[in-house]
Amino acid sequence: MATEQPAEPTEEQLEVLEHNFCKVDKHPDATTLCLIAAETGLSEEQTRKWFKQRLSEWRKSEGLPSESGSVRD
Repeated sequence: MATEQPAEPTEEQLEVLEHNFCKVDKHPDATTLCLIAAETGLSEEQTRKWFKQRLSEWRKSEGLPSESGSVRD
């Protein structure tokens, strides 16, 4: 039987995720996502979803459309 991951990241996991989002890269590539997932103990899918949701929140706080592409698009 597969073990289920917790629905919400722990405080420690959130600290790592926030650090990477704010200080490293808001748009991590697949390799970086894999490394962050390994560091936090979350699945790659959970990590990807967290970054997508966090980016949407950040864009809204900056007055940008939540689902918009880059400025170059």
